[in-house]
Amino acid sequence: MAERGQLPPPTKRLCCRPGYGSGCRLGQQVGGTGLGSGVLYAGSGSSSSSSSSSSSAAAAAAAAAAAAALGLLPLGKTQSPESLLDIAARKVAEKWPFQRVEERFERIPEPVQRRIVYWSFPRSEKEICMYSSFNSSTEDPAAAPGVATAGTAPGGGADAAAENRLPFRRGIALLDGGCVDNVLQVGSKRRAAKASKGQKFWERNHQFIEVLKGFHLSGTVTEPAMQSEPETVCNVAISFDRCKITSVTCSCGNKDIFYCAHVVALSLYRIRKPDRVKLHLPISETLFQMNRDQLQKFVQYLITVHHTEVLPTAQKLADEILSQNSEINQVHGAPDPTAGASIDDENCWHLDEEQVQEQVKLFLSQGGYHGSGKQLNLLFAKVREMLKMRDSNGARMLTLITEQFMADPRLSLWRQQGTAMTDKYRQLWDELGALWMCIVLNPHCKLEQKASWLKQLKKWNNVDVCPWEDGNHGNELPNLTNTLPQGANANQDSSNRPHRTVFTRAIEACDLHWQDSHLQHIISSDLYTNYCYHDDTENSLFDSQGWPLWHEHVPTACARVDALRSHGYPREALRLAIAIVNTLRRQQQKQLEMFQAQKKELLHKGVTSITNLEGWVGHPLDPIGTLFSSLMEACRVDDESFHGFSDFTGNVGQCKSLEYQHLPAHKFLEEGESYLMLAVEVALIGLGQQRIMPDGLYAQEKVCRNEEQLISKLQEIELDDTLVKIFRKQAVFLLEAGPYSGLGEVIHRESVPMHTFAKYLFTSLLPHDAELAYKTALRAMRLLVLESTAPLGDMSRPHHIASVVPNRYPRWFTLSHIESQQCEVASTMLTASKGDVQRLETVLESIQKNIHSSSHIFKLAQDAFKIATLMDSLPDVTLLKVSLELGLQVMRMTLSTLNWRRREMVRWLVTCATEIGVYALDSIMQNWFTLFTPTEATSIVATTVMSNSTIVRLHLDCHQQENLASSARTLALQCAMKDPQNCALSALTLCEKDHIAFETAYQIVLDAATTGMSYSQLFTIARYMEHRGYPMRAYKLATLAMTHLNLSYNQDTHPAINDVLWACALSHSLGKNELAAIIPLVVKSVKCATVLSDILRRCTLTTPGMVGLHGRRNSGKLMSLDKAPLRQLLDATIGAYINTTHSRLTHISPRHYSEFIEFLSKARETFLMAHDGHIQFTQFIDNLKQIYKGKKKLMMLVRERFG
Repeated sequence: MAERGQLPPPTKRLCCRPGYGSGCRLGQQVGGTGLGSGVLYAGSGSSSSSSSSSSSAAAAAAAAAAAAALGLLPLGKTQSPESLLDIAARKVAEKWPFQRVEERFERIPEPVQRRIVYWSFPRSEKEICMYSSFNSSTEDPAAAPGVATAGTAPGGGADAAAENRLPFRRGIALLDGGCVDNVLQVGSKRRAAKASKGQKFWERNHQFIEVLKGFHLSGTVTEPAMQSEPETVCNVAISFDRCKITSVTCSCGNKDIFYCAHVVALSLYRIRKPDRVKLHLPISETLFQMNRDQLQKFVQYLITVHHTEVLPTAQKLADEILSQNSEINQVHGAPDPTAGASIDDENCWHLDEEQVQEQVKLFLSQGGYHGSGKQLNLLFAKVREMLKMRDSNGARMLTLITEQFMADPRLSLWRQQGTAMTDKYRQLWDELGALWMCIVLNPHCKLEQKASWLKQLKKWNNVDVCPWEDGNHGNELPNLTNTLPQGANANQDSSNRPHRTVFTRAIEACDLHWQDSHLQHIISSDLYTNYCYHDDTENSLFDSQGWPLWHEHVPTACARVDALRSHGYPREALRLAIAIVNTLRRQQQKQLEMFQAQKKELLHKGVTSITNLEGWVGHPLDPIGTLFSSLMEACRVDDESFHGFSDFTGNVGQCKSLEYQHLPAHKFLEEGESYLMLAVEVALIGLGQQRIMPDGLYAQEKVCRNEEQLISKLQEIELDDTLVKIFRKQAVFLLEAGPYSGLGEVIHRESVPMHTFAKYLFTSLLPHDAELAYKTALRAMRLLVLESTAPLGDMSRPHHIASVVPNRYPRWFTLSHIESQQCEVASTMLTASKGDVQRLETVLESIQKNIHSSSHIFKLAQDAFKIATLMDSLPDVTLLKVSLELGLQVMRMTLSTLNWRRREMVRWLVTCATEIGVYALDSIMQNWFTLFTPTEATSIVATTVMSNSTIVRLHLDCHQQENLASSARTLALQCAMKDPQNCALSALTLCEKDHIAFETAYQIVLDAATTGMSYSQLFTIARYMEHRGYPMRAYKLATLAMTHLNLSYNQDTHPAINDVLWACALSHSLGKNELAAIIPLVVKSVKCATVLSDILRRCTLTTPGMVGLHGRRNSGKLMSLDKAPLRQLLDATIGAYINTTHSRLTHISPRHYSEFIEFLSKARETFLMAHDGHIQFTQFIDNLKQIYKGKKKLMMLVRERFG
């Protein structure tokens, strides 16, 4: 037998197998074996080669070169050939349970048994990492000592600390720290006495004992002392079989989905240091060698040491063994958990199902808080990781997750309340459905497995609270395998069809198979061509170049690609993806030819139908995203695993920046094409597809979100000349492809807008082909759903389409987002067009035609203004005019509607016009009635134009100032005529320097005072007149204001009181006649006693006209209270006090008694101003005592104060 490190004879086939982890490291010499006291070692039985080092190196180099030539190893990587014993033992250990080995061969040599046991333990640390941390792609299981604690994550120190707390990292640290000890492996030999039936009996009758199946590995792991915790020793036990860990236990009591750090440490110890692991015979073999006394001693010691745990079981077993008719005595032999697996034992990695359920239930109960959504996404990623490793636990874990999702009590609550689930929660359900699609489309799953999944999926699907596929509308899309309904049910009313749930597509996918010979040839070979194939029909199997095509419902075909990728078949997925893309490109060309043949007819009609009911972007299966990701994976510089040479130990844990290159192309691509070019092209094809806007808020949001995600991925790619050619090609097609393109000349009213996509195309093409960039962006600007009138027949559809999408007025829940994207496209074009008059005019025309939101047009106007007036350059006059034109459009759009930003818009427009010049300001004032309300025109526009800051800013001469002032006065008078209530004061202010205009404005006020103006407006203008030195005009307006005023007895805090006092003071200052004229108006309008008494006192303090205008002091006597007009005012005041007193006593409460007494005191002061006031007041008090004698306490207070 050839020794390790030596080349075998030429006739012997080399088997250089990369990627078996640390258990089979490059050039490693496996230690020898020893035999003593029944203890073996797990190392190889072969000794080291005795040949010289030079010949060994030469042999290894020759082997590496041969392997590289055969495509087995990349050149530069060397590996020692394995012995035939190891090759055979490894294969047996992977596939056969040890019981089958025993049954197949009568005698198994001891060295062979040892090698089978050696290879039965998992060899790759990747699986250990997968079961002990989230996302093994960020872990480094074979890091050098110290790396586990010193490494940093992409997010910095905090991420590194969190990473180091993961069980896998902690396990590495424990192993590197020498914390693993007493490692023992039991099991290498199996006696025929063991019967699987006995094993089953044991499990059935002793379910409280965990039976470790397979080979057994145990050890102790010491957890170092921490600041708050002492050192602890954990006992770890692991069962393994056929390169899988089938069961784990640890005394640390870990309750988690993942293996604890102690299990990780022991597992890695076995992988990295197999020669140090002591190997004992199976316990059954040891017991077989004992005599009766030894057996009795063994059992009694075992019971004594663990009496609390095993005594009840021991007693029960003893009773059953002593009973001759017991079932245990009907079975020959006894179970041995250390002697390898039985044929009937399930072979899969240990997964704590209970903990998976508990964790998912906990995350769901948190309702998206505390990062639970992120944790659930990590669990989904773990499922995908398992699927990629072809681990059967992937489907098991997803089943457990789904059961908890279906049991979420919020589902029924939301259904009862009619409320939608949160967006993040909805995305989790989408991922759940997508994962089930991947699982049922496993190309190598067994029929009974698929039948079991189908049964479970249908069970979930029939639950009332099962979420619908697109949120609120579950019945509008066709099924998975047909783009249009067929047969008798084709015209069935959509409302009567069952709702499509998140599981519907997975259920439909169970009917799909992989047996199609054409499909098998596509995914299995790079050489599958047919150059003699000349069928040019729509569904031909090959194109004109002999390359294979795959005609299937596009989302379904892409779901196959996703399934292949998910189950660890990247090459097969790539082959199918290329066939699909080639099919799409061929269909694209056929569609273009078809449209060009019918172009005149379609354009003449001006109508189009929906060519795609299911959009590929935003689709539940994300077909374009799948194709794009598959092709991009093939051109990643650092993706060695795709090419079959995964070096997990060297790459994991290092966050490399992803770089994409034009790697050597697949056979079925044009000359010079690469995977990168193909990925970009298929993304552009999907984004440019004309498709109907789906129903429902969630489905529409998903369309927007997926489009932005795909564009974001495209933006990570640096464009070169080859990619620019792809952009040009697709842009031209999209513009010319008619109804098949979202950028065609005629599109359906309900087509998904292309604004986001067009902005990306525009910015990408602009440096290379400006004409095409503008043509594309301008075409995308339309938003037909907001057009007031749709083209005749626009809502018509072919009969088979109308049955699927009923005629309806579109409800676009994402319309505000769509309009903002439309605005972004326009803003991008405006920015790029600076300095180009013709392009600016074209963009302006498109904005005015297609944008229907005033707020967005205003934003564009502001953007244009900012761009035109950048600090580092002279103002761009053309762009300023565009800005002004847009601002004027906003003014016209919002003139008759309420808009909370209206004042801001008006002020900005004046600023913009000021920046342009005098003629712009004059123009907006000349046409004010189409742009502004009278109030805006006078209080903002004209006032700003007449301000000193404007004059200084524009450097106006006297003639220009006068012209502007004349326009402003004309505007003011027009506004005052139209709205005197709100514009009169502004008009007077603006016209005060022009006598004729001022008189005209004053006359407008007088004409409007009797009808349309309120007392507050008139008082304000009157005060303005007095301030300007027109007291008689102020008096006139004040008297007019008094006729509109009415103050009741209890309105002693009315805001008009100050105006009344001011009016009376003004009249008093003008003279006796003016005072005599206004007092009757006051008496008629004011019923409040305190106000009247205040006016009365003020009038008696000085002589009317005593302090007149310009400080002139008039001579004369004080006015008598016994004569008019003060006698009338005094009587009215006394009467007001009497009436107010009776009114207040009607509903007075004890807490207001003291306040009422003070009120009577003030009344007495007014009464005493009359010559017989004392008598009147006494009579008044007596009347109160008589009328309100029931209010004894109050009347007592009145007597105490007033007698």
